[in-house]
Amino acid sequence: MSESVVFSQLSRKFIDENDATPAEAQQVVYYSLAIGHHLGVIDCLEAALTCPWDDYLAWIATLEEGSNARRKMAGVPKYGEIVVDHSHIAMLAAAFDRAMAVQTPQQQTWSRVLLSLLHDIHQESAIYLMVRRVRD
Repeated sequence: MSESVVFSQLSRKFIDENDATPAEAQQVVYYSLAIGHHLGVIDCLEAALTCPWDDYLAWIATLEEGSNARRKMAGVPKYGEIVVDHSHIAMLAAAFDRAMAVQTPQQQTWSRVLLSLLHDIHQESAIYLMVRRVRD
């Protein structure tokens, strides 16, 4: 049995996006999405990055020891999954950007993809990542 870590990104919302939402109503939309599971709204997550398990562990080991970013990413081995949202982007972006200097080419590729996903969250705070350990 093989294991991997999958980064899934919120890909769709159950909102009619053909009509522009007025800025004043945007917070209501975000609140509705946050409590959506109580209303029967389902988040559609799409896999955006997959790393083999051992490679994931080596990748996060390139983050500064004892840093908040490393503790956050170590939540996957500890708990089986983590959520990365708007409150984590600055910390994680800075840490993975710094770590690229000591990473292998493959790890650098994953870091660039993760930085792009973090940028997406920065652009639209309703987006988040679910990072899960998956046993195949």
